[in-house]
Amino acid sequence: MSEGRIMKPDKDFTNDVNKQIPEAQELAKSNVQSAIEKLSTLEKHTRQASDLASTSRLLVAIVTISKESGDWGLLNEQVLLLSKKHGQLKQAITKMVQVVMEFIDEAPNAEAKLAVIETLRTVTEGKIFVEVERARVTRILSDMKKEQGDLDAAADILCELQVETFGSMERREKTEFILEQVSLCIEKGDWTQAGILSRKISTKYFARKPHRTPEEKEKDQKEREEKEKNRSVDDPPIEKEDNVTDLKLRYYEQQITLAKHDDKYLDACKHYRQVLDTESVENNPDQLHAVLQRVVYYIILAPHNNEQSDLLHRIHLDTRNTLIPTEATLLKLFTVPELMRWPIVAEKFGPHLCTTDVFAASEADAIHDPKAHTRYLDLRKRVIEHNVRVIAKYYTRISMSRLCQLLDLDEEETEKYISELVTAKTVYAKIDRPARVVSFAKTRDADEVLNEWSGSMRSLLGLLERIDHLITKEEMMARIQVQPREGKVH
Repeated sequence: MSEGRIMKPDKDFTNDVNKQIPEAQELAKSNVQSAIEKLSTLEKHTRQASDLASTSRLLVAIVTISKESGDWGLLNEQVLLLSKKHGQLKQAITKMVQVVMEFIDEAPNAEAKLAVIETLRTVTEGKIFVEVERARVTRILSDMKKEQGDLDAAADILCELQVETFGSMERREKTEFILEQVSLCIEKGDWTQAGILSRKISTKYFARKPHRTPEEKEKDQKEREEKEKNRSVDDPPIEKEDNVTDLKLRYYEQQITLAKHDDKYLDACKHYRQVLDTESVENNPDQLHAVLQRVVYYIILAPHNNEQSDLLHRIHLDTRNTLIPTEATLLKLFTVPELMRWPIVAEKFGPHLCTTDVFAASEADAIHDPKAHTRYLDLRKRVIEHNVRVIAKYYTRISMSRLCQLLDLDEEETEKYISELVTAKTVYAKIDRPARVVSFAKTRDADEVLNEWSGSMRSLLGLLERIDHLITKEEMMARIQVQPREGKVH
């Protein structure tokens, strides 16, 4: 009788239930216990006869009478008792739990509210058919802990739920749960756990959907309604046509926070580009301007590699950069192989950059974001690294004094940046300290020289073979042209 499938009742108790529930409600005004006992006797018969509809109505009536009596302890006692009865129908338990959940907000004080929540968590523990209700009750408990200022307890309570495995929960609600888990971990300062939890959300869910005609929407709605009619109790709910823009923006806001905390500038840039690909942002000039700015800032701040360079040039080709002329000018400097002196860059762009919350010229100015000054120093570092790459492209050997002059650095800082770029394998360089010379020409070993010579010889032999073929062709053509003329003379 306790199986998940709906069984045909052995006997229909509808008439008995219709008669006894009003009688019990009237009796409860004078004697609550007698009213509950009266309904409990009938509940036993309906349960044994597998009459789901009648059993559900009786369970709801019993818990409602207990609540209306004002004795919240009695309510908790009845919920535990009814859920543990032998052969209790799963759907009846689910209905009872859903009704009791509605009573939570009516609790007279926090203690009674907490007692009801703990009772429901006890009843639903380990039962798959009420996993969604358990998750919702747990979230209410987590919110209570958060309001009391106990962030650790709130995060621990909510993060114990593995909602991604709940087949009966809608996708939107799952996403909201996981986003709340990530939010609590960020507030708590548990950045590692926040990163792990955020990976449970598939970004495909936030993909931008093409615009559809009203006819197509109506057709899809009919198909969903048809599927809903044919859906069994154990099947997952049918996905609704839903606008997930709010979830998308919240998700990427969290991802940007995580990326900024770990100084992963390239990831932050990618997340801002996803925010940029949102209709609500595109239609809001202020948001569009701010997001475009941050896309440029974080791609410039990202360390140089093939992926960063490719994305940098693609962002440079975006026609919307005309909305941010200052940032577009700064971005262009990083796309051309020319030197840009940091003092000039700081003078020209520094004041404008420091008006945002991304950069700060000093630690004292980093009011909104403690890492704003660090990012300003990283910008200087990227400018210097760009200059070193440009010099390595045009010079094979250069004196240290001239290099320091071009980079606007002292000798110690120059060595430091060259060493970092060599370690990252961005450039090849050797410093001859006694001679005070930096060599950017890569020395080749015997194998490389031999391979180049072999390639050159192969190319040379190929050219000789082609020349021989062309000469033979010319000789044959000359013979063909001479033969007819000789014949006419004879």
